[in-house]
Amino acid sequence: MLDLKLLQRDPDIVVTALAKRHSKIDVSEFLELDARRRALLNEVEGLKSERNKASEEVAKLKRAGQDASGRIAELGELAERIKLLDVEAEAVVAKVSEWLVAVPNVPHESVPVGADENDNVELHRWGSAPAFDFSPKEHWELAEQLGGLDFERGAKLAGSRFTVLWGWAARLERALVNLFLDIQTREHGYTEMFPPAIVNSGAMTGTGQLPKFEEDLFKLNYKDFYLIPTAEVPLTNLLSGEMLSEAELPMAFTAQTQCFRSEAGSYGKDTKGLIRQHQFTKVEMVRLSHPDTSYEQLELMRQHAENLLQRLGLHYRVVTLCSGDMGFASSKTYDIEVWLPGQGKFREISSCSNCTDFQARRANLRFKREGAKKPEYVHTLNGSGLPTGRTMVAILENYQQADGSIAIPEALRPYLDGLEVITPAMAKGR
Repeated sequence: MLDLKLLQRDPDIVVTALAKRHSKIDVSEFLELDARRRALLNEVEGLKSERNKASEEVAKLKRAGQDASGRIAELGELAERIKLLDVEAEAVVAKVSEWLVAVPNVPHESVPVGADENDNVELHRWGSAPAFDFSPKEHWELAEQLGGLDFERGAKLAGSRFTVLWGWAARLERALVNLFLDIQTREHGYTEMFPPAIVNSGAMTGTGQLPKFEEDLFKLNYKDFYLIPTAEVPLTNLLSGEMLSEAELPMAFTAQTQCFRSEAGSYGKDTKGLIRQHQFTKVEMVRLSHPDTSYEQLELMRQHAENLLQRLGLHYRVVTLCSGDMGFASSKTYDIEVWLPGQGKFREISSCSNCTDFQARRANLRFKREGAKKPEYVHTLNGSGLPTGRTMVAILENYQQADGSIAIPEALRPYLDGLEVITPAMAKGR
């Protein structure tokens, strides 16, 4: 959520930011509502002051034994007027709040201005695409031949976009989780967490999933609960309402969780394979940063995600998202896209974002500088480090061999008891 004072003091900044995002939100609507809100509050305060004076006069008249009925009648009229204005003021305040939670974050000055993914700017590439002396297959063909991915039984159990992992595929996913968590905790300095996969609407609102993206969520038919779309939600809200010290920042959390997304609006996209599932496993990175260093923290988080792909020997590129392609809560985002030879293109595998104080205002995440009287909001950052499904896709397509087998990246072999190759023979025994 944006700073109310920013909108009141310099609305042109927000107007410009919304234009960069190609948003249709009208700042003048807020200015009218806010002006009405302040006018109502001033009027109510004036009437309450007048009521207090009248009450004092009534008390004086009564003490003097004089008739106070006229002033008492006036007090009744004032009370009724104040009651009506309070109701109107509450309604206007609610509309102001509704408007504020619908406004996206302001893009950082370094973010390229553009309309969509075609205007994203490539930052750099790492590695090179593998060369094949045969036509590379897509991951779902390879995995079905090897007996690892069972889309049919996944659909039988839960519907489309659910998959059952068999044997080597289930082991490979577990190995990826362990590799990612080990690197993040032992080398990158993250604290491993295991949060709930169910959160309330307050947590969803804190990170910006609600109210704007409710259709993308799985809501439980029990109380006020949702399945998490990413561990960003519980990890970012973990310390909501608490006061941190300056010395505690930055804080870095990582967690492996199941993630659940309805994929609303993606009808007909990536219907085959593991690219776009309703349920998937992901290792997430979340950092709570001092406002003065949050963009340095963003660069660090991006490097952490890149390091995982480098360990696996996967060719990728990094792009800076343009203003029109960024997420709702983000001020700046890097997408890391891994090369998929079966599809013949780069596909997003990690997204690292600095949300500045946007989420912190909603979640009430604050800290105090040493010696300061007033608290400030921390800056929150999040990134994928990494989703196991899409990483498995990249391994299958990049490490496929002519006989249909899959070579195992060296970094993963210790997590698979030294296994070097997934062979068609492993499909037996299903």
